Parts: sequence; structure tokens; C-alpha cells
Amino acid sequence: MPPVLLPLLFGLAASAATLIGGLLALRLKARASLVLGLAAGIVLGVALFDLIPEAIELGRGVHDAHRLFACIGLGIGAYLLLHQLPASGTRGVAAWQAHLGPASLTLHSFIDGVMIGIAFQVSHDVGWLVAAAVLTHDLADGINTVSLSLARSGPRLARRWLLVNGAAPLAGTMIGLLIQVSPGDMALLLALFGGVFLYIGACELVPRSHARDPRLRVTVATLAGLGLMYLLVDVVHG
Repeated sequence: MPPVLLPLLFGLAASAATLIGGLLALRLKARASLVLGLAAGIVLGVALFDLIPEAIELGRGVHDAHRLFACIGLGIGAYLLLHQLPASGTRGVAAWQAHLGPASLTLHSFIDGVMIGIAFQVSHDVGWLVAAAVLTHDLADGINTVSLSLARSGPRLARRWLLVNGAAPLAGTMIGLLIQVSPGDMALLLALFGGVFLYIGACELVPRSHARDPRLRVTVATLAGLGLMYLLVDVVHG
């Protein structure tokens, strides 16, 4: 198999996951909270059990812990700003405010694709784990894209943004494969990605899942996602 084929297939799978998540939100609203809860645990697990430890390992002898954790904080801060975009519009632009939320999620999906392309340059193990997290996150992105569109407008706008968001991960993966970085720089990027995934899991997916369904089963789904990623990382690195 050509080395670029596997990440491209994952990029295509991430696009498909986005579309599936959107269709789930359109048709199975009652169960979307469990999907978001599970996705939250998986995304947090990838950050805590793989991305951050891998960044520390790659950066050993090149970057100290303070610099790596500063990159983690930068990732959290960058996605915090991105997350605020839907709320940053002025009252005079109500006609296009409905597009802000779906547009920011589409940018999320594009960055997710870039992560896949870059992660496979580190190793197949890192690539697989990042891709697994991206798949679950993009499933949630599809759900959230439709949910935000429906909240501001209607199904027609939701379907349009879902198609655009669905194309973003594959496009991002293509860009990510073109980016060449050294192991030291990759350590900083993985730390940055770790911060991004911590924010996505803790500040987006967990609150959204519990806002939809505050019952214990959603928390159990999140813990199951965390446990699943711990076991998967242990098997891959064991």
C-alpha cells in the first residue's frame, strides 16, 4: 500500500463520519447525547494517554516540559477563541449569524484532517490513534453542525453545511501530508494537538452531551470512551 493511501483513506473515513453524524442528528435526535458522550471520552483519552506522552517522548533532549505544556495551553487557548466565533457576531448581521457556528465547526474538521496527515508522518501508531479520535470527533462535528444550523435556521441550511463540513477532513488530510516537520517540531505540534483535544473533549463534547441528556448514562458513555482509549493505547504501545 502506498504510504499516503492509508491517511487519505482515514481522511475519507473522517468525511464519512461527519456526514453520518449529521444524518444521526437529523434522524435520531434522542440518541445523539450518547454518541457525544462516548466521543468526549475517546477524544480526552487520546490527549491524555497518547498525544501528550508522545510529545514528551519526542521532545526529550530538545524541549523542556515547560515549553511542551505551554503548547498544550496554546492549543486550548486557540480552540477557545475559535469556539467563541459563533457568539462574536454583532446584532446588525443577523442574516449571516446562522453560518458562524457551522463555519467554525467546518474549520475544526479541516484542522482534524491536517492532524491526520501530520500524525502519520510521526508513525503509524500515532496516526491510527489520532485518526480514531478524529473519526469520533468528526462524528460529533456532524451532529453539532446540524444542531447549530437547525437552531438558527432550518433543515435546508443544515444539509448544505453538512456537505461542506463533510468535505473538510479529506481536504485537510491532503494538506497535512504536504507539511514536513522535524521530530522536535512534531513534539510541539503533538502538544498543541493535545491541548486542542483536551478543549474539544472537556469544554465542547462533555457539556453538549450533558446539556442534551443529564442522566448518568451519558457520563458512563464518556467514561467508557476514556477506558476504551486507555486499552487501545496500551495494546498499541504494549
